[in-house]
Amino acid sequence: MSRTPLIAGNWKMFKTGSEAVATARRLAEFASDITNIDIMIAPPFPSLALVSENLKSMSSRVNVGAQNLFYINEGAYTGEVSAKMLKAAGVSHVIIGHSERRQYFGETNEDICRKIKAAVESDLIPIMCIGETESQKKDGKTFYVLDKQIQNGLQGFRSNELLTLVIAYEPVWAIGTGNTATPEQAEAVHSYIRSEIEKMFNSNLAEDIRIIYGGSVKPDNISELMSHKNVDGALVGGASLDADKFIKIIKYNRIK
Repeated sequence: MSRTPLIAGNWKMFKTGSEAVATARRLAEFASDITNIDIMIAPPFPSLALVSENLKSMSSRVNVGAQNLFYINEGAYTGEVSAKMLKAAGVSHVIIGHSERRQYFGETNEDICRKIKAAVESDLIPIMCIGETESQKKDGKTFYVLDKQIQNGLQGFRSNELLTLVIAYEPVWAIGTGNTATPEQAEAVHSYIRSEIEKMFNSNLAEDIRIIYGGSVKPDNISELMSHKNVDGALVGGASLDADKFIKIIKYNRIK
Protein backbone atom coordinates (compact mmCIF):
# COMPACT_ATOMS: atom_id res chain seq x y z
CA MET A 1 0.00 0.00 0.00
CA SER A 2 1.25 3.49 -0.85
CA ARG A 3 1.67 5.66 2.24
CA THR A 4 1.04 9.39 1.82
CA PRO A 5 4.11 11.27 3.10
CA LEU A 6 3.67 13.54 6.10
CA ILE A 7 5.88 16.58 6.56
CA ALA A 8 5.22 18.11 9.99
CA GLY A 9 6.65 21.21 11.62
CA ASN A 10 7.09 21.44 15.38
CA TRP A 11 7.37 25.11 16.30
CA LYS A 12 8.12 24.38 19.97
CA MET A 13 8.10 27.54 22.15
CA PHE A 14 8.51 30.03 19.33
CA LYS A 15 6.25 32.68 17.75
CA THR A 16 3.56 34.91 19.21
CA GLY A 17 0.04 34.68 17.83
CA SER A 18 0.56 37.27 15.10
CA GLU A 19 3.91 35.77 14.12
CA ALA A 20 2.40 32.29 13.94
CA VAL A 21 -0.46 33.47 11.75
CA ALA A 22 1.88 35.31 9.38
CA THR A 23 4.11 32.26 8.95
CA ALA A 24 1.16 29.90 8.54
CA ARG A 25 -0.47 32.08 5.89
CA ARG A 26 2.78 32.40 3.95
CA LEU A 27 3.27 28.64 4.11
CA ALA A 28 -0.31 28.03 2.95
CA GLU A 29 0.28 30.25 -0.08
CA PHE A 30 3.47 28.38 -0.97
CA ALA A 31 1.77 25.00 -0.51
CA SER A 32 -1.43 25.76 -2.42
CA ASP A 33 -0.42 23.49 -5.32
CA ILE A 34 0.56 20.47 -3.18
CA THR A 35 -1.90 17.58 -3.15
CA ASN A 36 0.26 14.47 -2.72
CA ILE A 37 1.81 15.25 0.67
CA ASP A 38 0.15 15.82 4.06
CA ILE A 39 1.41 18.96 5.77
CA MET A 40 1.08 19.80 9.46
CA ILE A 41 2.36 22.64 11.64
CA ALA A 42 2.28 22.65 15.45
CA PRO A 43 2.32 26.17 16.90
CA PRO A 44 2.30 26.81 20.67
CA PHE A 45 -1.06 26.41 22.45
CA PRO A 46 -2.06 30.13 22.48
CA SER A 47 -1.82 30.30 18.68
CA LEU A 48 -3.70 27.14 17.74
CA ALA A 49 -7.16 28.61 17.23
CA LEU A 50 -5.79 31.71 15.50
CA VAL A 51 -3.74 29.69 13.04
CA SER A 52 -6.54 27.19 12.46
CA GLU A 53 -9.08 29.91 11.71
CA ASN A 54 -6.74 31.64 9.28
CA LEU A 55 -5.88 28.46 7.41
CA LYS A 56 -9.56 27.54 7.23
CA SER A 57 -10.38 30.95 5.75
CA MET A 58 -7.80 30.25 3.02
CA SER A 59 -9.21 26.75 2.35
CA SER A 60 -5.68 25.51 2.95
CA ARG A 61 -4.70 21.84 3.13
CA VAL A 62 -2.14 22.66 5.81
CA ASN A 63 -3.22 20.92 9.01
CA VAL A 64 -2.79 22.22 12.53
CA GLY A 65 -1.32 20.06 15.26
CA ALA A 66 -0.68 20.51 18.98
CA GLN A 67 2.62 19.83 20.69
CA ASN A 68 1.10 17.96 23.64
CA LEU A 69 -2.14 17.15 25.43
CA PHE A 70 -3.35 15.85 28.79
CA TYR A 71 -5.09 12.47 28.98
CA ILE A 72 -8.15 13.65 30.94
CA ASN A 73 -10.86 15.71 29.23
CA GLU A 74 -11.54 18.21 32.00
CA GLY A 75 -10.91 18.81 35.67
CA ALA A 76 -8.73 20.58 38.22
CA TYR A 77 -5.46 20.20 36.30
CA THR A 78 -3.94 23.68 36.23
CA GLY A 79 -1.96 24.41 33.10
CA GLU A 80 -3.08 21.35 31.15
CA VAL A 81 -4.93 21.17 27.82
CA SER A 82 -7.28 18.35 26.84
CA ALA A 83 -8.05 16.64 23.56
CA LYS A 84 -11.55 18.12 23.71
CA MET A 85 -10.07 21.63 23.87
CA LEU A 86 -7.70 20.90 20.99
CA LYS A 87 -10.56 19.69 18.80
CA ALA A 88 -12.50 22.86 19.56
CA ALA A 89 -9.45 24.91 18.49
CA GLY A 90 -9.42 23.22 15.08
CA VAL A 91 -6.55 20.82 15.74
CA SER A 92 -6.30 17.55 13.78
CA HIS A 93 -2.92 16.15 14.94
CA VAL A 94 -1.05 16.02 18.23
CA ILE A 95 2.61 15.30 18.98
CA ILE A 96 2.98 12.93 21.91
CA GLY A 97 6.11 11.89 23.80
CA HIS A 98 8.62 14.27 22.23
CA SER A 99 12.04 13.76 23.80
CA GLU A 100 11.89 17.24 25.32
CA ARG A 101 8.70 16.27 27.12
CA ARG A 102 10.36 13.10 28.35
CA GLN A 103 13.57 14.86 29.38
CA TYR A 104 12.35 18.14 30.90
CA PHE A 105 8.90 17.17 32.17
CA GLY A 106 9.44 13.57 33.20
CA GLU A 107 6.92 11.99 30.84
CA THR A 108 6.98 8.21 31.02
CA ASN A 109 6.00 5.59 28.45
CA GLU A 110 2.89 5.00 30.54
CA ASP A 111 1.96 8.71 30.36
CA ILE A 112 2.45 8.59 26.60
CA CYS A 113 0.21 5.52 26.31
CA ARG A 114 -2.61 7.34 28.13
CA LYS A 115 -2.15 10.42 25.94
CA ILE A 116 -2.32 8.36 22.75
CA LYS A 117 -5.52 6.78 24.04
CA ALA A 118 -7.02 10.22 24.71
CA ALA A 119 -6.05 11.37 21.22
CA VAL A 120 -7.51 8.28 19.54
CA GLU A 121 -10.76 8.58 21.47
CA SER A 122 -11.11 12.19 20.27
CA ASP A 123 -10.26 11.40 16.63
CA LEU A 124 -6.97 13.28 16.78
CA ILE A 125 -4.07 11.87 14.79
CA PRO A 126 -1.34 10.98 17.31
CA ILE A 127 2.31 11.42 16.35
CA MET A 128 4.19 9.24 18.81
CA CYS A 129 7.84 10.23 19.22
CA ILE A 130 10.48 7.67 20.10
CA GLY A 131 14.27 7.73 20.07
CA GLU A 132 17.47 7.00 21.93
CA THR A 133 19.99 9.32 23.59
CA GLU A 134 23.61 9.59 22.53
CA SER A 135 24.80 7.51 25.48
CA GLN A 136 22.21 4.81 24.73
CA LYS A 137 23.36 4.77 21.11
CA LYS A 138 27.02 4.44 22.14
CA ASP A 139 26.10 1.58 24.48
CA GLY A 140 24.37 -0.26 21.64
CA LYS A 141 20.95 0.08 23.27
CA THR A 142 19.08 1.76 20.42
CA PHE A 143 16.76 -1.14 19.65
CA TYR A 144 16.30 -2.02 23.32
CA VAL A 145 15.17 1.55 24.07
CA LEU A 146 12.86 1.66 21.05
CA ASP A 147 11.34 -1.69 22.02
CA LYS A 148 10.43 -0.37 25.47
CA GLN A 149 9.02 2.86 24.11
CA ILE A 150 6.88 1.08 21.51
CA GLN A 151 5.70 -1.79 23.70
CA ASN A 152 4.84 0.34 26.73
CA GLY A 153 3.58 3.31 24.71
CA LEU A 154 1.14 1.14 22.74
CA GLN A 155 0.23 -1.33 25.46
CA GLY A 156 -3.41 -2.38 25.55
CA PHE A 157 -4.34 -1.07 22.09
CA ARG A 158 -6.05 -3.04 19.37
CA SER A 159 -4.75 -2.64 15.85
CA ASN A 160 -7.99 -1.04 14.63
CA GLU A 161 -7.48 1.78 17.17
CA LEU A 162 -4.13 2.73 15.66
CA LEU A 163 -5.05 3.15 12.01
CA THR A 164 -4.13 6.86 12.04
CA LEU A 165 -1.10 6.56 14.33
CA VAL A 166 2.14 8.10 13.08
CA ILE A 167 5.45 7.11 14.66
CA ALA A 168 8.24 9.68 14.61
CA TYR A 169 11.74 8.31 15.09
CA GLU A 170 13.70 11.17 16.60
CA PRO A 171 17.14 10.16 17.83
CA VAL A 172 17.73 12.51 20.76
CA TRP A 173 21.36 12.96 19.74
CA ALA A 174 20.21 14.50 16.45
CA ILE A 175 17.61 16.98 17.72
CA GLY A 176 18.83 20.56 17.39
CA THR A 177 22.45 19.44 17.18
CA GLY A 178 23.00 19.61 13.44
CA ASN A 179 23.78 15.89 13.52
CA THR A 180 21.43 13.87 11.34
CA ALA A 181 21.20 10.12 11.14
CA THR A 182 22.41 8.99 7.75
CA PRO A 183 19.60 7.97 5.40
CA GLU A 184 20.83 4.39 5.74
CA GLN A 185 20.67 4.58 9.56
CA ALA A 186 17.17 6.05 9.44
CA GLU A 187 16.01 3.37 7.01
CA ALA A 188 17.44 0.58 9.17
CA VAL A 189 15.70 1.88 12.31
CA HIS A 190 12.41 2.54 10.51
CA SER A 191 12.47 -0.97 9.10
CA TYR A 192 13.04 -2.31 12.60
CA ILE A 193 10.15 -0.25 13.99
CA ARG A 194 7.86 -1.59 11.26
CA SER A 195 8.86 -5.15 12.14
CA GLU A 196 8.08 -4.50 15.82
CA ILE A 197 4.62 -3.17 14.93
CA GLU A 198 4.03 -6.34 12.94
CA LYS A 199 5.05 -8.49 15.92
CA MET A 200 2.82 -6.53 18.32
CA PHE A 201 -0.18 -6.24 16.01
CA ASN A 202 -0.28 -7.50 12.42
CA SER A 203 1.28 -7.09 8.99
CA ASN A 204 -1.51 -4.85 7.71
CA LEU A 205 -0.95 -2.21 10.37
CA ALA A 206 2.82 -2.51 9.99
CA GLU A 207 2.54 -1.91 6.25
CA ASP A 208 0.11 1.01 6.55
CA ILE A 209 1.58 2.92 9.47
CA ARG A 210 3.58 6.02 8.63
CA ILE A 211 7.03 6.23 10.23
CA ILE A 212 8.62 9.65 9.88
CA TYR A 213 12.10 10.88 10.78
CA GLY A 214 13.03 13.84 12.95
CA GLY A 215 16.37 15.29 13.92
CA SER A 216 18.05 18.24 12.18
CA VAL A 217 16.03 17.79 8.97
CA LYS A 218 16.91 20.47 6.40
CA PRO A 219 16.29 21.23 2.72
CA ASP A 220 19.68 19.74 1.82
CA ASN A 221 19.11 16.32 3.41
CA ILE A 222 15.37 15.69 3.02
CA SER A 223 15.49 14.26 -0.52
CA GLU A 224 17.99 11.55 0.39
CA LEU A 225 16.08 10.66 3.55
CA MET A 226 12.82 10.38 1.64
CA SER A 227 14.37 8.17 -1.03
CA HIS A 228 14.22 5.19 1.36
CA LYS A 229 11.08 3.06 1.35
CA ASN A 230 10.48 3.05 5.11
CA VAL A 231 10.89 6.81 5.61
CA ASP A 232 7.39 8.25 5.20
CA GLY A 233 8.06 11.87 6.03
CA ALA A 234 9.70 14.15 8.54
CA LEU A 235 9.08 15.92 11.82
CA VAL A 236 10.94 19.19 11.40
CA GLY A 237 11.99 21.52 14.20
CA GLY A 238 13.99 24.70 13.59
CA ALA A 239 13.77 24.59 9.80
CA SER A 240 9.95 24.69 9.97
CA LEU A 241 9.92 28.13 11.63
CA ASP A 242 10.80 29.80 8.32
CA ALA A 243 8.07 29.29 5.71
CA ASP A 244 10.53 29.79 2.84
CA LYS A 245 12.85 27.10 4.20
CA PHE A 246 10.06 24.74 5.25
CA ILE A 247 8.44 24.78 1.81
CA LYS A 248 11.72 23.57 0.31
CA ILE A 249 11.53 20.56 2.62
CA ILE A 250 7.88 19.96 1.72
CA LYS A 251 8.69 20.18 -2.01
CA TYR A 252 11.66 17.82 -1.67
CA ASN A 253 10.57 15.78 -4.70
CA ARG A 254 10.75 18.85 -6.91
CA ILE A 255 14.29 19.85 -6.01
CA LYS A 256 16.11 16.52 -6.38
